[in-house]
This record gives sequence, C-alpha cells and structure tokens, in this order.
Amino acid sequence: MLLNTISIINYRSLSTVELELSPKINCFIGCNGVGKTNLLDAVYYLSFCKSAISSADTQHIKHDEPFFMIQGSYLSDNGVHEEFSCGLKRGEKKQFKRNKKNYDKLSEHIGLVPLVMISPADHELIAGGSDERRKFMDVVISQYDKEYLHSLIRYNRALTQRNAMLRSDRELDPEMMELVEQMMVAEAYKVYDGRKEFVERLIPIFQQFYQQIAGSEEAVSLSYRSNLSDYSLADQLAASRYDDRRVGYTTKGIHKDELIMQLNGYPIKKEGSQGQNKSYLVALKLAQFDFLHKYNNETPILLLDDIFDKLDSRRVEQIVKLVSGERFGQIFITDVNRDHIDTILDCTDGSYKLFEVIDGAAQLIKER
Repeated sequence: MLLNTISIINYRSLSTVELELSPKINCFIGCNGVGKTNLLDAVYYLSFCKSAISSADTQHIKHDEPFFMIQGSYLSDNGVHEEFSCGLKRGEKKQFKRNKKNYDKLSEHIGLVPLVMISPADHELIAGGSDERRKFMDVVISQYDKEYLHSLIRYNRALTQRNAMLRSDRELDPEMMELVEQMMVAEAYKVYDGRKEFVERLIPIFQQFYQQIAGSEEAVSLSYRSNLSDYSLADQLAASRYDDRRVGYTTKGIHKDELIMQLNGYPIKKEGSQGQNKSYLVALKLAQFDFLHKYNNETPILLLDDIFDKLDSRRVEQIVKLVSGERFGQIFITDVNRDHIDTILDCTDGSYKLFEVIDGAAQLIKER
C-alpha cells in the first residue's frame, strides 16, 4: 500500500499540510516540538482510526480551532486507488470515510491500510505493564485476521459486563453471571489460539532481525504465557467468582495474558542496556512488518519516529541497510539529526523526498 498524498488540517500542532509523497522514502527533519511526530501520527490515524499518542480524539484538534481533518489518497498493491478521510468537530461524533462513504463500524477499516510504527513510545513494551504487550499482539493480529478482532471486541464487551456485576451493590445472580462467563469463554479461545500461533511464527523472524542489528551472539527470546494454557477458563471463572467479587474485577482470562521478553535468558527489562533495549524493540517491530507483509494482502507502511537515539553508529548503520533495501515498501522517517537522514539517503538507489518541518508546516527541500 502506498500513500500518494496527504492533507492535514488543524491536527495537533499542524495547521495546514498538503504533501505529495515518495513511494519509497519520505524524511522529515526539524527541531523538537515543530510537529514531525504529529505528522506521522496523522498517517497512523488513517490506518487505525485513532492516534498512537493519545486515546482522546478531542485532544487532537489544534488549540482554538473547531475541527481537524485528515485525508489520504492511496494506491493498493494491485493498483486500486483508495481515498480515506477522517474528521472531528468539537461536540460531534468522529467521521471516518472510505471513498467518501461512512463506515458502519470503524472495525471494518482495520487492516485495509496495514502499518507499523517504531517510536520512542515503544519503550513501554519493555518497561510498561502487560497490557502494553497484549496491545502489541492485538494490533498486529487484528490487521490480518478480522475474526480475531471481532472475538476480541466481543470478549472485552462481556468482560466489562462481568466487572460491572462484580462491582454492583446487588447480590450476584448466578445464572446471569454464568451467561456472561459463557460469552467470555466462547471468544477467549479464538483470541488465545491467535496469539499463540502469532508468537510462534514471529520468534524466528524477530531473532533474525536482532542478530542483523546487534551483530552479536546475544540470545533474545519471546514467549507467550496465558492461564488458558493449563486450565479451563470456564472452571477458572466459576472458581474465582467470589474472590473476584471481593476485589471488584475479573482476575482470570485472556486480558491477563503476558508476552515475556528475554535477553540471554533473563528479563530484558532488568538486564538490557539502552542500546540492547532499543535494538530489541526495533527488531520486534521489523519482524511485525515482515509478518504483516506475509499474511496481509498489502505491503505495510513503515513509520520510523526518531529511532536512532541511544544507538551506536554500527547499529544505526545496520538498521539503515535493512530499511533502505527492497524488503520494505514506503517508509516515513523523522529525525532532528540531518546526518542520520543523509546517511539513509546515501544508502538508497530509489526515490526519496526530504521535507523540513517548521512551526506546524512542511516544505520539500530535496528529492530524487
């Protein structure tokens, strides 16, 4: 999938941006705080119907403006032109359209424009809670498996109902509780199977990328842990019902799954240096790209937001060689360091465009 043009109005710090883009590499340079990340986030929004930065849509409307609008013109791998747009007015419902027609459900859009973003926020995959790592799995799988996404939505809806019943002042209704738990169980194993298969297939790809970036004998691993592996979820929910009532939430289920990340047999959260952590995350996201490329009908778009910080020159060089090769499609890169960008452009024989972002606007300064 290629993003040919993008139009952005009043999105975060961006006032009006109209860009014609390169089908290969698009670089954005500028000082911190001028809007480079916001520009990539607008591209992300067109893929996922939401921001990678904040979950509150109204926070993305530029200060003192009544609305934001993002519109992108795409070309699919099989040559079909598509137009996607989204907009939000203060006090109104978000509008998301495909070829000027509103979606009935936003979930219908997920996977049509596959995308992988690597950014400083990825640090939370290692340092944050298990919910961050579950989100990573869910974002990838939902882009190529619609049934997985629908099962996840239905499971979370039933989970919300069960938690509300647990926190209610009323006495628990065993029949109603059992009905809600049956709804959870019906969807949970579809999600469990999807995550288990995904991680098993991702591991060798991830390890290969890490070795290419790090160039060392460091052993990195991923493993998926779920309490569904050993016991029936229906039995676990029934057995924990009154303990859950005491704490006010559901303690068993796929919403407690974990993706375990290790370096040389130990948790990378405790053992990894800044460079090792960054290399681990970049390798994980490049593996995500490779995985989506294999299992989705479209080549993903790759967003690299300020990823070279805290990496030594050798690791930077290896990443540049990887992403500038034919294995990857359209790429968006931001950096405050012009040297990093020039190194990337020197390594590629294909087309590129270099933009400078200043005070919420972008202008083309070099292309090939």
